[in-house]
Amino acid sequence: MAEQQDQDRPGDVPKGADDALGYEHARDALLEVVRQLENGGTSLEESLALWERGEQLAKVCQRWLDGARERLDAALAAEEGAAGGE
Repeated sequence: MAEQQDQDRPGDVPKGADDALGYEHARDALLEVVRQLENGGTSLEESLALWERGEQLAKVCQRWLDGARERLDAALAAEEGAAGGE
């Protein structure tokens, strides 16, 4: 029964699918986890499962942000290199 409830939770995504999540989807799912934790009314076990899910989603978001930072840094370095060659 608890297994079925875990699958029906809003914002829940199968754990193996994390790498396929886009930033916005992962962020929205993380926000839903935070709302559920803030609202309370869940058992300790459910709260821990939500916390773990939130940690996974936060890591997905951080990977996207790190990748975006790397792309920006590379674009800025390329621009500086082109400007320095004048």
